[in-house]
Amino acid sequence: MEATVLSISPLISTPCNPNNNPHSNTHRLNKTHLFNSLSFTHKPLIFQSTYKGVVKAQAVDEDYELKQVKDMAAARKRWDALVREGKVKVLTPKEAGYAIQLSGKTLLDVRPSSEHEKAWVKGSTWIPIFDVDTQLDAGTLSRKVTSYMMGGWWSGVPTLSFDNRFISKVTEKFPEDADLIVACQKGLRSLAACELLYNAGYRNLFWVQGGLEAAEEEDLEREGPQPFKLAGVGGLSGFLGWTDQQRAQAAKEGWGYRLVFTGRLIGVVLAADALFLAVQQAARYLQDIRGN
Repeated sequence: MEATVLSISPLISTPCNPNNNPHSNTHRLNKTHLFNSLSFTHKPLIFQSTYKGVVKAQAVDEDYELKQVKDMAAARKRWDALVREGKVKVLTPKEAGYAIQLSGKTLLDVRPSSEHEKAWVKGSTWIPIFDVDTQLDAGTLSRKVTSYMMGGWWSGVPTLSFDNRFISKVTEKFPEDADLIVACQKGLRSLAACELLYNAGYRNLFWVQGGLEAAEEEDLEREGPQPFKLAGVGGLSGFLGWTDQQRAQAAKEGWGYRLVFTGRLIGVVLAADALFLAVQQAARYLQDIRGN
């Protein structure tokens, strides 16, 4: 029997059009590695009615996972080399705050808009390396549905796409000899951005280790409605306060903060019960109609 192939689209799409980026010919290899390392893609699933088909599907899964592990390991080796060789200097969030205040260095925020709009460093420059995918074509809608069904409803992580013009946008604002402090929410995408910037000719790069999530409120001058630590929180887990960041915040804020999320949890439970009773009532109503 012929196999039916179901390809699950990536949560982060990574279109790469060399015509949109004057640096793409020079750094295409590095971008390819970057996409493989940062794209949280889901492997194709192969369904067959035979036992051999099941074995084949398992082999495909294992090959895919092995490739993803190798890609990420290769990326981390490159990034570790950048730091180890001093091509990218490491700063803690507190040190980054001192550098901005005392030395006038620029903080380059490469987070997506979904995180940046919640909290940002005062005076920083925002140029996302990945941003929320707003396209409405069939492929993007498929990725968004897949992302939502595979856990986006819980984590609130949106579908992101790589900005092919990231380097060109940076070069429009900063010369290659500029001092740039590069930061994201957790530190991974900012390190990837440092690699692209270094390959594009920037030599005075500083990476915020751990990202803005590792910053205390006194480390950096913040603007925006939420603390830095909560800028990456979303979805149902964020609504209910079930993330590590929110639990840490609750320990500082006390019972008042916890009661808000307790009330939300009770509301969700009551809403679920009401929905369940409504479905049962509707089922009885349909049975009565059919019986008559």
